[in-house]
Amino acid sequence: MKYYTYILQSKKDNRYYIGSTSDMERRLKEHNSGKTKSLRFRRPLVLIHKEEFDSRESAETREKQIKSYKGGIAFKKLISGSSSRQ
Repeated sequence: MKYYTYILQSKKDNRYYIGSTSDMERRLKEHNSGKTKSLRFRRPLVLIHKEEFDSRESAETREKQIKSYKGGIAFKKLISGSSSRQ
């Protein structure tokens, strides 16, 4: 099974959401249908970056790493597409 770490961007406020999942399509639909309370008022959300991993642990470790960037230079480089592994 494949696992993904992803970054979504809100079209409403341009803010980002970082997460991980084993089913990217299902998770994006859940976020955009309002099932994620913290994102309910930030919809619609679009996928701007995703990375694929062979284990849940690897995907979750990467999610934590990206979250630690806190919007700095490393995060900006990642979302600019230069490091994207979509």
